[in-house]
Amino acid sequence: MEKIDHIGIAVNNLDERITYYTETLGLKLLKIEEVPSQNVRVAFIDAGNVHIELLEPLSAEGAIYNHIQKRGEGIQHIAFEVPDIYHKMSELREKGVRLLSEEPVPGAGGSKAAFLHPKDSFGVLYELYEKSDKGE
Repeated sequence: MEKIDHIGIAVNNLDERITYYTETLGLKLLKIEEVPSQNVRVAFIDAGNVHIELLEPLSAEGAIYNHIQKRGEGIQHIAFEVPDIYHKMSELREKGVRLLSEEPVPGAGGSKAAFLHPKDSFGVLYELYEKSDKGE
């Protein structure tokens, strides 16, 4: 794990929450995009040494929608940047850590993502995050 890349926060209304982070807190909006494979609309906010990833569900399906229904808005995951997601997934499996998927899933900006089972991480959902070749 190289560093914490971002903290994912589940939100009901992306536009309202962007206003809070940019106008109230004075942080910079970097980009907004939809990630159909995860059924979310995402905004990346620059918070200095880490990004905040606001995640709004696109429909009544998927992990973010389920998170909000069970726990309300708030922190959903912490993402660690990794240089080689396949290697890190294999290494963690060898150590007995369960992952939520066999293969990485497409993430924002062309990245690859994989999630550690929160029951193996003391209730915290961790994401392995490999940035795309585009440097996003």
